[in-house]
Amino acid sequence: MKPRLAFALLATLLAACVSTQSENPPSSQTATNTQAPSDPARTPTAPPAPAAAKVAETRSVSADMVRMIAMPAPILMQAPAPDRERYGALTDNPVKRVAEAPVSTFSIDVDTGSYSNVRRMLNAGRLPPADAVRVEELINYFPYDYAQPQDGRPFAVHTELAPAPWNSERVLLRIGIKGMDVAKASLPPANLVFLVDVSGSMNSPDKLPLLKSSLKLLVNELRPQDRISLVTYASGTQVVLPPTAGSDKATLIAAIDGLRAGGSTAGASGIQLAYTAAQQSFIPNGINRILLATDGDFNVGLNDTRQLKSLIEEKRQSGISLSTLGFGTGNYNEAMMEQIADVGDGAYSYIDSLMEGHKVLVNEMTSTLATIARDVKVQIEFNPAVVREYRQIGYENRQLAREDFNNDKVDAGDIGAGHTVTALYELTLVEGKPSVDDLRYAPQPPREGPLANELGHLKLRYKLPAASSSQLIDFALQRSAIKPLAAASSEFRFATAVAGVGQLMRGGKYTGDWGYAQARALAATNLGQDRFGYRGEFLRLLDLATALGTRPVQ
Repeated sequence: MKPRLAFALLATLLAACVSTQSENPPSSQTATNTQAPSDPARTPTAPPAPAAAKVAETRSVSADMVRMIAMPAPILMQAPAPDRERYGALTDNPVKRVAEAPVSTFSIDVDTGSYSNVRRMLNAGRLPPADAVRVEELINYFPYDYAQPQDGRPFAVHTELAPAPWNSERVLLRIGIKGMDVAKASLPPANLVFLVDVSGSMNSPDKLPLLKSSLKLLVNELRPQDRISLVTYASGTQVVLPPTAGSDKATLIAAIDGLRAGGSTAGASGIQLAYTAAQQSFIPNGINRILLATDGDFNVGLNDTRQLKSLIEEKRQSGISLSTLGFGTGNYNEAMMEQIADVGDGAYSYIDSLMEGHKVLVNEMTSTLATIARDVKVQIEFNPAVVREYRQIGYENRQLAREDFNNDKVDAGDIGAGHTVTALYELTLVEGKPSVDDLRYAPQPPREGPLANELGHLKLRYKLPAASSSQLIDFALQRSAIKPLAAASSEFRFATAVAGVGQLMRGGKYTGDWGYAQARALAATNLGQDRFGYRGEFLRLLDLATALGTRPVQ
Protein backbone atom coordinates (compact mmCIF):
# COMPACT_ATOMS: atom_id res chain seq x y z
CA MET A 1 0.00 0.00 0.00
CA LYS A 2 1.30 3.48 -0.89
CA PRO A 3 2.20 5.80 2.05
CA ARG A 4 -0.24 8.59 1.02
CA LEU A 5 -3.19 6.19 0.75
CA ALA A 6 -2.31 4.65 4.13
CA PHE A 7 -2.25 8.06 5.83
CA ALA A 8 -5.58 9.04 4.20
CA LEU A 9 -7.30 5.92 5.49
CA LEU A 10 -5.79 6.43 8.94
CA ALA A 11 -7.02 10.06 9.02
CA THR A 12 -10.55 8.94 8.05
CA LEU A 13 -10.62 6.40 10.88
CA LEU A 14 -9.38 8.91 13.42
CA ALA A 15 -11.98 11.46 12.28
CA ALA A 16 -14.74 8.90 12.72
CA CYS A 17 -13.53 8.06 16.22
CA VAL A 18 -13.39 11.71 17.29
CA SER A 19 -16.87 12.35 15.79
CA THR A 20 -18.33 9.41 17.68
CA GLN A 21 -16.76 10.58 20.96
CA SER A 22 -18.20 14.09 20.50
CA GLU A 23 -21.73 12.77 19.87
CA ASN A 24 -21.64 10.20 22.72
CA PRO A 25 -20.08 11.60 25.92
CA PRO A 26 -18.34 9.08 28.20
CA SER A 27 -20.61 7.22 30.62
CA SER A 28 -18.61 8.42 33.58
CA GLN A 29 -19.33 12.00 32.69
CA THR A 30 -23.09 11.21 32.35
CA ALA A 31 -23.12 9.49 35.75
CA THR A 32 -21.50 12.50 37.35
CA ASN A 33 -24.13 14.83 35.90
CA THR A 34 -26.91 12.54 37.18
CA GLN A 35 -25.51 12.47 40.74
CA ALA A 36 -25.20 16.27 40.96
CA PRO A 37 -27.90 17.91 38.78
CA SER A 38 -27.67 21.61 38.26
CA ASP A 39 -30.41 24.04 39.15
CA PRO A 40 -32.15 25.04 35.90
CA ALA A 41 -33.15 28.34 37.46
CA ARG A 42 -29.57 29.34 38.07
CA THR A 43 -27.70 27.58 35.22
CA PRO A 44 -28.74 28.64 31.73
CA THR A 45 -28.71 25.97 29.06
CA ALA A 46 -25.93 26.51 26.47
CA PRO A 47 -27.06 26.45 22.87
CA PRO A 48 -25.85 23.45 20.84
CA ALA A 49 -22.67 23.95 18.83
CA PRO A 50 -23.20 24.43 15.13
CA ALA A 51 -22.46 21.37 12.96
CA ALA A 52 -19.82 23.23 10.93
CA ALA A 53 -17.82 24.02 14.10
CA LYS A 54 -17.89 20.36 15.10
CA VAL A 55 -16.61 19.28 11.71
CA ALA A 56 -13.79 21.84 11.79
CA GLU A 57 -12.75 20.75 15.28
CA THR A 58 -12.79 17.11 14.22
CA ARG A 59 -10.64 17.84 11.18
CA SER A 60 -8.15 19.84 13.26
CA VAL A 61 -7.75 17.06 15.84
CA SER A 62 -7.42 14.47 13.08
CA ALA A 63 -4.76 16.49 11.28
CA ASP A 64 -2.78 16.97 14.53
CA MET A 65 -2.88 13.27 15.28
CA VAL A 66 -1.76 12.37 11.76
CA ARG A 67 1.18 14.76 12.08
CA MET A 68 2.13 13.18 15.39
CA ILE A 69 2.00 9.68 13.90
CA ALA A 70 4.03 10.77 10.87
CA MET A 71 6.83 12.18 13.08
CA PRO A 72 9.75 9.77 13.60
CA ALA A 73 9.98 8.20 17.05
CA PRO A 74 12.79 9.56 19.23
CA ILE A 75 15.89 7.36 19.41
CA LEU A 76 16.61 6.22 22.93
CA MET A 77 20.39 6.08 23.53
CA GLN A 78 21.48 3.35 25.89
CA ALA A 79 23.93 4.56 28.51
CA PRO A 80 27.35 2.87 28.23
CA ALA A 81 28.07 0.16 30.75
CA PRO A 82 30.15 1.39 33.68
CA ASP A 83 33.88 0.66 33.37
CA ARG A 84 34.98 -1.35 36.40
CA GLU A 85 38.45 -2.28 35.23
CA ARG A 86 41.00 -2.17 38.04
CA TYR A 87 44.69 -1.31 37.79
CA GLY A 88 47.37 -1.04 40.44
CA ALA A 89 48.60 2.49 41.12
CA LEU A 90 52.07 3.20 39.69
CA THR A 91 54.38 6.15 40.33
CA ASP A 92 57.28 6.69 37.95
CA ASN A 93 60.70 5.89 39.38
CA PRO A 94 62.31 9.18 40.45
CA VAL A 95 65.68 10.60 39.51
CA LYS A 96 68.22 9.65 42.19
CA ARG A 97 71.56 11.23 42.99
CA VAL A 98 74.36 8.68 43.03
CA ALA A 99 76.05 10.49 45.93
CA GLU A 100 72.98 9.79 48.08
CA ALA A 101 71.65 6.46 46.71
CA PRO A 102 74.32 4.70 44.64
CA VAL A 103 72.64 1.24 44.62
CA SER A 104 69.57 0.15 42.64
CA THR A 105 68.04 -3.32 43.15
CA PHE A 106 65.09 -4.92 41.36
CA SER A 107 63.50 -8.20 40.35
CA ILE A 108 63.32 -9.13 36.67
CA ASP A 109 59.89 -9.25 35.02
CA VAL A 110 58.83 -11.42 32.06
CA ASP A 111 55.15 -10.40 32.03
CA THR A 112 53.73 -9.03 28.78
CA GLY A 113 50.07 -8.51 29.68
CA SER A 114 50.26 -4.72 29.79
CA TYR A 115 51.20 -4.50 26.11
CA SER A 116 48.31 -6.58 24.77
CA ASN A 117 45.88 -4.82 27.12
CA VAL A 118 47.06 -1.43 25.84
CA ARG A 119 46.68 -2.73 22.29
CA ARG A 120 43.09 -3.76 23.05
CA MET A 121 42.26 -0.24 24.23
CA LEU A 122 43.88 1.47 21.26
CA ASN A 123 42.03 -0.81 18.86
CA ALA A 124 38.81 0.11 20.70
CA GLY A 125 39.49 3.81 20.03
CA ARG A 126 40.74 5.04 23.39
CA LEU A 127 44.04 5.79 25.06
CA PRO A 128 44.91 3.62 28.06
CA PRO A 129 44.93 5.01 31.59
CA ALA A 130 48.46 5.66 32.83
CA ASP A 131 48.32 2.91 35.47
CA ALA A 132 47.56 0.32 32.76
CA VAL A 133 50.93 1.08 31.13
CA ARG A 134 53.90 -0.77 32.63
CA VAL A 135 56.82 0.23 30.46
CA GLU A 136 58.90 -2.88 31.08
CA GLU A 137 56.04 -5.10 29.87
CA LEU A 138 55.79 -3.08 26.66
CA ILE A 139 59.52 -3.53 26.08
CA ASN A 140 59.56 -7.22 26.99
CA TYR A 141 56.60 -8.07 24.75
CA PHE A 142 59.05 -8.23 21.86
CA PRO A 143 61.74 -10.90 21.38
CA TYR A 144 65.25 -9.47 20.93
CA ASP A 145 68.18 -10.96 19.08
CA TYR A 146 70.50 -11.31 22.06
CA ALA A 147 73.25 -13.94 21.94
CA GLN A 148 72.67 -17.28 23.66
CA PRO A 149 74.68 -18.21 26.79
CA GLN A 150 78.00 -19.90 26.03
CA ASP A 151 79.39 -20.51 29.52
CA GLY A 152 77.04 -23.21 30.78
CA ARG A 153 74.81 -20.78 32.66
CA PRO A 154 71.05 -20.78 31.99
CA PHE A 155 71.12 -17.23 30.56
CA ALA A 156 73.50 -14.65 29.12
CA VAL A 157 73.76 -10.99 30.17
CA HIS A 158 74.44 -8.22 27.65
CA THR A 159 74.83 -4.47 28.18
CA GLU A 160 74.90 -1.50 25.81
CA LEU A 161 75.27 2.28 26.29
CA ALA A 162 74.19 5.14 24.01
CA PRO A 163 72.55 8.60 24.33
CA ALA A 164 68.81 8.83 24.99
CA PRO A 165 66.86 9.93 21.89
CA TRP A 166 64.63 12.27 23.96
CA ASN A 167 67.59 13.95 25.70
CA SER A 168 71.08 13.89 24.19
CA GLU A 169 72.55 14.91 27.55
CA ARG A 170 71.43 11.59 29.07
CA VAL A 171 72.92 8.14 28.48
CA LEU A 172 70.80 4.99 28.33
CA LEU A 173 72.12 1.78 29.86
CA ARG A 174 70.43 -1.32 28.49
CA ILE A 175 70.70 -4.62 30.36
CA GLY A 176 69.63 -7.54 28.19
CA ILE A 177 69.13 -11.13 29.39
CA LYS A 178 68.75 -14.06 27.03
CA GLY A 179 67.58 -17.43 28.38
CA MET A 180 68.85 -20.59 26.75
CA ASP A 181 66.52 -22.09 24.19
CA VAL A 182 65.05 -25.52 24.87
CA ALA A 183 63.42 -27.52 22.10
CA LYS A 184 59.81 -28.49 22.80
CA ALA A 185 60.66 -32.16 22.41
CA SER A 186 63.35 -31.81 25.09
CA LEU A 187 61.07 -30.36 27.74
CA PRO A 188 60.44 -32.55 30.80
CA PRO A 189 56.94 -34.06 31.14
CA ALA A 190 54.29 -31.49 32.02
CA ASN A 191 51.56 -31.70 34.64
CA LEU A 192 49.21 -28.87 33.69
CA VAL A 193 45.99 -27.83 35.38
CA PHE A 194 43.68 -25.57 33.38
CA LEU A 195 41.78 -23.54 35.97
CA VAL A 196 38.92 -21.92 34.07
CA ASP A 197 36.49 -19.26 35.24
CA VAL A 198 33.00 -20.23 34.00
CA SER A 199 31.05 -17.67 36.03
CA GLY A 200 28.36 -15.47 34.51
CA SER A 201 30.82 -12.61 34.01
CA MET A 202 32.63 -14.77 31.42
CA ASN A 203 29.56 -14.92 29.16
CA SER A 204 30.97 -12.67 26.43
CA PRO A 205 32.64 -13.41 23.07
CA ASP A 206 35.97 -11.97 24.24
CA LYS A 207 35.95 -14.12 27.37
CA LEU A 208 34.93 -17.79 27.58
CA PRO A 209 34.65 -18.46 23.80
CA LEU A 210 38.10 -16.89 23.19
CA LEU A 211 39.48 -18.73 26.24
CA LYS A 212 38.27 -22.07 24.91
CA SER A 213 39.75 -21.46 21.47
CA SER A 214 43.09 -20.44 23.03
CA LEU A 215 43.33 -23.50 25.28
CA LYS A 216 42.61 -25.78 22.33
CA LEU A 217 45.64 -24.31 20.56
CA LEU A 218 47.79 -25.46 23.49
CA VAL A 219 46.16 -28.91 23.52
CA ASN A 220 47.27 -29.42 19.92
CA GLU A 221 50.91 -28.88 21.01
CA LEU A 222 50.91 -31.38 23.90
CA ARG A 223 52.86 -34.64 23.87
CA PRO A 224 51.83 -38.13 25.08
CA GLN A 225 53.92 -37.77 28.27
CA ASP A 226 52.07 -34.58 29.29
CA ARG A 227 49.08 -34.70 31.64
CA ILE A 228 46.24 -32.17 31.69
CA SER A 229 43.48 -31.63 34.24
CA LEU A 230 40.55 -29.25 33.85
CA VAL A 231 39.12 -27.49 36.91
CA THR A 232 36.29 -24.94 36.74
CA TYR A 233 34.82 -22.51 39.20
CA ALA A 234 31.70 -20.34 39.30
CA SER A 235 29.29 -20.47 42.23
CA GLY A 236 31.07 -23.72 43.09
CA THR A 237 34.15 -25.65 41.96
CA GLN A 238 34.45 -28.85 39.94
CA VAL A 239 37.09 -31.15 38.45
CA VAL A 240 35.67 -31.42 34.93
CA LEU A 241 38.48 -33.61 33.64
CA PRO A 242 40.91 -35.74 35.71
CA PRO A 243 44.55 -36.02 34.55
CA THR A 244 44.44 -36.98 30.88
CA ALA A 245 47.31 -37.79 28.50
CA GLY A 246 48.26 -35.13 25.98
CA SER A 247 47.78 -37.70 23.23
CA ASP A 248 44.05 -38.00 24.03
CA LYS A 249 43.27 -34.73 22.29
CA ALA A 250 39.67 -35.60 21.42
CA THR A 251 38.77 -36.03 25.10
CA LEU A 252 40.59 -32.82 26.06
CA ILE A 253 38.94 -30.75 23.35
CA ALA A 254 35.49 -32.19 24.09
CA ALA A 255 35.88 -31.20 27.75
CA ILE A 256 36.89 -27.66 26.79
CA ASP A 257 34.02 -27.38 24.29
CA GLY A 258 31.56 -28.40 27.00
CA LEU A 259 32.35 -25.39 29.22
CA ARG A 260 29.39 -23.02 29.78
CA ALA A 261 29.24 -19.72 31.66
CA GLY A 262 26.87 -19.01 34.55
CA GLY A 263 26.80 -18.18 38.25
CA SER A 264 28.95 -16.08 40.58
CA THR A 265 32.74 -16.25 40.92
CA ALA A 266 34.32 -18.22 43.78
CA GLY A 267 37.87 -17.78 42.51
CA ALA A 268 39.77 -18.57 45.72
CA SER A 269 38.00 -21.93 46.06
CA GLY A 270 38.93 -22.70 42.47
CA ILE A 271 42.59 -21.90 43.15
CA GLN A 272 42.65 -24.21 46.16
CA LEU A 273 41.07 -27.07 44.19
CA ALA A 274 43.51 -26.53 41.30
CA TYR A 275 46.52 -26.83 43.64
CA THR A 276 45.03 -30.01 45.10
CA ALA A 277 44.58 -31.46 41.61
CA ALA A 278 48.12 -30.49 40.64
CA GLN A 279 49.57 -32.07 43.78
CA GLN A 280 47.74 -35.34 43.15
CA SER A 281 49.34 -35.67 39.70
CA PHE A 282 52.68 -34.05 40.60
CA ILE A 283 55.62 -35.05 38.38
CA PRO A 284 59.01 -34.96 40.15
CA ASN A 285 61.55 -32.99 38.07
CA GLY A 286 58.77 -32.18 35.62
CA ILE A 287 56.76 -29.06 34.75
CA ASN A 288 54.01 -28.58 37.33
CA ARG A 289 51.95 -25.51 36.53
CA ILE A 290 48.45 -24.08 36.91
CA LEU A 291 47.12 -21.86 34.11
CA LEU A 292 44.43 -19.61 35.59
CA ALA A 293 42.17 -18.21 32.84
CA THR A 294 39.74 -15.53 34.03
CA ASP A 295 38.66 -11.89 33.95
CA GLY A 296 39.70 -11.67 37.61
CA ASP A 297 36.26 -10.58 38.81
CA PHE A 298 36.13 -12.67 42.00
CA ASN A 299 32.90 -11.80 43.86
CA VAL A 300 32.28 -14.78 46.17
CA GLY A 301 34.48 -15.93 49.04
CA LEU A 302 38.06 -14.72 49.34
CA ASN A 303 38.49 -11.83 46.88
CA ASP A 304 41.00 -9.48 48.53
CA THR A 305 44.21 -9.38 46.47
CA ARG A 306 46.47 -9.39 49.53
CA GLN A 307 44.77 -12.46 50.95
CA LEU A 308 44.89 -14.23 47.58
CA LYS A 309 48.62 -13.46 47.35
CA SER A 310 49.17 -14.95 50.81
CA LEU A 311 47.28 -18.09 49.77
CA ILE A 312 49.36 -18.52 46.61
CA GLU A 313 52.66 -17.73 48.38
CA GLU A 314 51.97 -20.61 50.74
CA LYS A 315 50.89 -22.97 47.94
CA ARG A 316 53.96 -22.30 45.77
CA GLN A 317 56.11 -24.06 48.39
CA SER A 318 54.75 -27.29 46.90
CA GLY A 319 56.77 -26.72 43.74
CA ILE A 320 53.71 -25.86 41.64
CA SER A 321 53.77 -22.54 39.81
CA LEU A 322 50.79 -20.46 38.72
CA SER A 323 50.50 -18.33 35.59
CA THR A 324 47.54 -16.12 34.69
CA LEU A 325 45.79 -15.58 31.37
CA GLY A 326 43.54 -12.51 31.40
CA PHE A 327 40.42 -12.13 29.26
CA GLY A 328 37.69 -9.57 28.67
CA THR A 329 36.82 -5.94 29.26
CA GLY A 330 34.59 -3.80 31.44
CA ASN A 331 35.08 -5.62 34.75
CA TYR A 332 38.67 -6.78 34.17
CA ASN A 333 40.76 -6.90 37.38
CA GLU A 334 44.25 -6.50 35.96
CA ALA A 335 45.79 -5.48 39.27
CA MET A 336 45.00 -8.88 40.78
CA MET A 337 45.98 -10.89 37.69
CA GLU A 338 49.46 -9.37 37.55
CA GLN A 339 50.17 -9.64 41.26
CA ILE A 340 49.08 -13.23 41.83
CA ALA A 341 51.13 -14.42 38.85
CA ASP A 342 54.12 -12.63 40.39
CA VAL A 343 53.83 -14.42 43.74
CA GLY A 344 52.90 -17.68 42.00
CA ASP A 345 56.30 -17.90 40.24
CA GLY A 346 54.53 -17.55 36.93
CA ALA A 347 53.91 -14.98 34.21
CA TYR A 348 50.92 -12.77 33.44
CA SER A 349 49.57 -12.54 29.90
CA TYR A 350 46.48 -10.81 28.55
CA ILE A 351 44.69 -12.53 25.65
CA ASP A 352 42.87 -9.95 23.53
CA SER A 353 42.65 -12.10 20.38
CA LEU A 354 43.25 -15.63 19.16
CA MET A 355 46.51 -14.40 17.61
CA GLU A 356 47.71 -13.44 21.10
CA GLY A 357 46.58 -16.83 22.39
CA HIS A 358 48.70 -18.43 19.66
CA LYS A 359 51.69 -16.26 20.58
CA VAL A 360 51.58 -17.11 24.29
CA LEU A 361 50.55 -20.78 24.13
CA VAL A 362 52.13 -21.96 20.87
CA ASN A 363 54.95 -19.69 19.67
CA GLU A 364 56.23 -19.14 23.22
CA MET A 365 55.10 -22.44 24.70
CA THR A 366 58.51 -23.37 26.10
CA SER A 367 58.95 -19.93 27.69
CA THR A 368 55.44 -20.06 29.14
CA LEU A 369 55.80 -23.53 30.65
CA ALA A 370 59.49 -24.27 31.36
CA THR A 371 61.50 -22.33 33.97
CA ILE A 372 65.30 -22.25 33.56
CA ALA A 373 66.20 -19.82 36.38
CA ARG A 374 64.30 -18.74 39.50
CA ASP A 375 64.40 -15.66 41.72
CA VAL A 376 66.48 -13.58 39.33
CA LYS A 377 67.57 -10.26 40.89
CA VAL A 378 69.62 -7.40 39.50
CA GLN A 379 71.70 -4.89 41.46
CA ILE A 380 73.80 -1.99 40.17
CA GLU A 381 76.17 0.17 42.16
CA PHE A 382 76.87 3.38 40.23
CA ASN A 383 80.22 5.15 40.48
CA PRO A 384 79.71 8.72 41.75
CA ALA A 385 82.95 9.80 40.09
CA VAL A 386 81.38 9.12 36.66
CA VAL A 387 77.57 9.09 37.11
CA ARG A 388 75.80 11.99 38.82
CA GLU A 389 72.18 10.75 38.56
CA TYR A 390 70.19 7.74 37.41
CA ARG A 391 66.57 6.80 36.79
CA GLN A 392 65.22 3.33 36.08
CA ILE A 393 62.61 3.21 33.32
CA GLY A 394 59.78 0.91 34.35
CA TYR A 395 59.88 -1.90 36.94
CA GLU A 396 58.13 0.37 39.46
CA ASN A 397 56.45 -2.55 41.23
CA ARG A 398 59.54 -4.77 41.06
CA GLN A 399 61.82 -2.71 43.29
CA LEU A 400 63.70 -4.53 46.06
CA ALA A 401 65.53 -3.38 49.15
CA ARG A 402 69.30 -3.41 48.91
CA GLU A 403 69.60 -6.22 51.45
CA ASP A 404 67.08 -8.37 49.52
CA PHE A 405 69.69 -9.04 46.84
CA ASN A 406 71.68 -11.47 49.00
CA ASN A 407 68.67 -12.91 50.83
CA ASP A 408 67.68 -16.15 49.13
CA LYS A 409 64.38 -16.17 51.02
CA VAL A 410 63.19 -13.11 49.07
CA ASP A 411 61.14 -14.05 46.02
CA ALA A 412 61.90 -12.57 42.58
CA GLY A 413 61.00 -13.16 38.93
CA ASP A 414 61.70 -16.34 36.97
CA ILE A 415 63.06 -16.76 33.45
CA GLY A 416 61.55 -19.25 31.02
CA ALA A 417 63.36 -21.10 28.26
CA GLY A 418 64.26 -18.70 25.45
CA HIS A 419 62.96 -15.63 27.29
CA THR A 420 64.51 -12.24 26.65
CA VAL A 421 64.38 -9.62 29.40
CA THR A 422 65.37 -5.98 28.94
CA ALA A 423 65.86 -3.23 31.52
CA LEU A 424 66.82 0.40 30.89
CA TYR A 425 68.41 3.09 33.06
CA GLU A 426 68.74 6.76 32.12
CA LEU A 427 72.03 8.20 33.40
CA THR A 428 73.34 11.72 33.85
CA LEU A 429 77.13 11.76 33.76
CA VAL A 430 79.08 14.09 36.05
CA GLU A 431 79.64 16.64 33.29
CA GLY A 432 75.96 16.66 32.29
CA LYS A 433 73.23 19.05 33.42
CA PRO A 434 71.66 17.56 36.56
CA SER A 435 67.95 17.30 37.31
CA VAL A 436 68.59 17.60 41.05
CA ASP A 437 70.84 20.25 42.60
CA ASP A 438 74.00 19.10 44.37
CA LEU A 439 74.03 19.30 48.12
CA ARG A 440 76.04 22.24 49.41
CA TYR A 441 77.93 20.28 52.05
CA ALA A 442 78.23 16.87 50.42
CA PRO A 443 81.77 15.61 49.84
CA GLN A 444 82.83 15.49 46.20
CA PRO A 445 84.05 12.09 44.94
CA PRO A 446 87.50 11.89 43.37
CA ARG A 447 87.52 11.75 39.58
CA GLU A 448 90.89 10.09 39.20
CA GLY A 449 92.10 6.64 40.09
CA PRO A 450 91.86 3.01 38.92
CA LEU A 451 88.05 3.04 38.88
CA ALA A 452 87.63 6.37 37.08
CA ASN A 453 86.45 4.70 33.86
CA GLU A 454 83.83 2.51 35.53
CA LEU A 455 80.21 3.59 35.30
CA GLY A 456 79.20 1.02 37.83
CA HIS A 457 79.24 -2.56 39.02
CA LEU A 458 76.47 -4.89 37.75
CA LYS A 459 75.48 -7.99 39.72
CA LEU A 460 72.81 -10.65 39.15
CA ARG A 461 71.67 -13.49 41.41
CA TYR A 462 69.62 -16.51 40.34
CA LYS A 463 68.72 -20.05 41.41
CA LEU A 464 68.62 -23.13 39.24
CA PRO A 465 65.09 -24.61 39.13
CA ALA A 466 65.73 -27.26 41.80
CA ALA A 467 68.22 -25.28 43.93
CA SER A 468 67.63 -23.41 47.18
CA SER A 469 70.77 -21.25 47.12
CA SER A 470 71.62 -18.60 44.53
CA GLN A 471 74.56 -18.08 42.22
CA LEU A 472 76.23 -14.76 41.40
CA ILE A 473 77.16 -13.08 38.10
CA ASP A 474 78.99 -9.74 38.27
CA PHE A 475 81.09 -7.44 36.10
CA ALA A 476 82.01 -3.78 35.76
CA LEU A 477 80.38 -1.36 33.30
CA GLN A 478 82.91 0.74 31.41
CA ARG A 479 82.39 4.34 30.40
CA SER A 480 84.37 3.72 27.23
CA ALA A 481 81.53 1.46 26.01
CA ILE A 482 79.29 4.49 25.32
CA LYS A 483 78.71 4.91 21.58
CA PRO A 484 76.59 7.30 19.45
CA LEU A 485 72.92 6.36 19.13
CA ALA A 486 73.35 5.87 15.38
CA ALA A 487 76.07 3.29 16.10
CA ALA A 488 74.03 1.37 18.67
CA SER A 489 72.49 -1.97 17.74
CA SER A 490 69.10 -2.14 16.06
CA GLU A 491 67.77 -4.05 19.09
CA PHE A 492 68.88 -1.23 21.41
CA ARG A 493 67.21 1.43 19.29
CA PHE A 494 63.93 -0.44 18.93
CA ALA A 495 63.74 -1.13 22.67
CA THR A 496 64.47 2.56 23.25
CA ALA A 497 61.59 3.58 20.95
CA VAL A 498 59.19 1.29 22.84
CA ALA A 499 60.41 2.67 26.17
CA GLY A 500 59.80 6.20 24.91
CA VAL A 501 56.25 5.34 23.84
CA GLY A 502 55.52 3.77 27.21
CA GLN A 503 56.71 6.92 28.97
CA LEU A 504 54.60 9.11 26.68
CA MET A 505 51.49 7.04 27.46
CA ARG A 506 52.21 7.60 31.15
CA GLY A 507 52.38 11.36 30.68
CA GLY A 508 55.86 11.95 29.23
CA LYS A 509 57.29 13.45 32.42
CA TYR A 510 60.90 12.88 31.34
CA THR A 511 60.69 12.90 27.52
CA GLY A 512 60.62 16.67 26.85
CA ASP A 513 59.40 17.65 23.37
CA TRP A 514 60.05 14.17 21.98
CA GLY A 515 56.76 12.60 20.85
CA TYR A 516 55.05 9.78 19.00
CA ALA A 517 56.30 10.95 15.61
CA GLN A 518 59.95 10.71 16.69
CA ALA A 519 59.31 7.36 18.38
CA ARG A 520 57.71 5.99 15.22
CA ALA A 521 60.61 7.14 13.05
CA LEU A 522 63.10 5.46 15.39
CA ALA A 523 61.12 2.21 15.55
CA ALA A 524 60.42 2.10 11.79
CA THR A 525 64.12 2.05 10.96
CA ASN A 526 64.88 -0.75 13.43
CA LEU A 527 62.29 -3.44 12.76
CA GLY A 528 64.89 -6.17 12.29
CA GLN A 529 63.72 -9.53 10.94
CA ASP A 530 60.32 -9.23 12.69
CA ARG A 531 59.51 -12.87 12.04
CA PHE A 532 55.99 -12.69 13.52
CA GLY A 533 55.16 -9.11 12.55
CA TYR A 534 55.01 -7.81 16.14
CA ARG A 535 57.13 -4.74 15.41
CA GLY A 536 55.16 -3.83 12.32
CA GLU A 537 51.98 -3.99 14.38
CA PHE A 538 53.62 -1.68 16.93
CA LEU A 539 53.92 0.99 14.24
CA ARG A 540 50.21 0.73 13.48
CA LEU A 541 49.38 1.07 17.18
CA LEU A 542 51.59 4.15 17.30
CA ASP A 543 49.53 5.64 14.48
CA LEU A 544 46.36 4.99 16.49
CA ALA A 545 47.85 6.55 19.62
CA THR A 546 48.82 9.62 17.61
CA ALA A 547 45.33 9.95 16.14
CA LEU A 548 43.64 9.50 19.53
CA GLY A 549 45.91 11.94 21.37
CA THR A 550 44.92 15.52 22.18
CA ARG A 551 46.49 18.08 19.87
CA PRO A 552 47.31 21.63 20.99
CA VAL A 553 44.98 24.36 19.73
CA GLN A 554 46.57 26.24 16.82
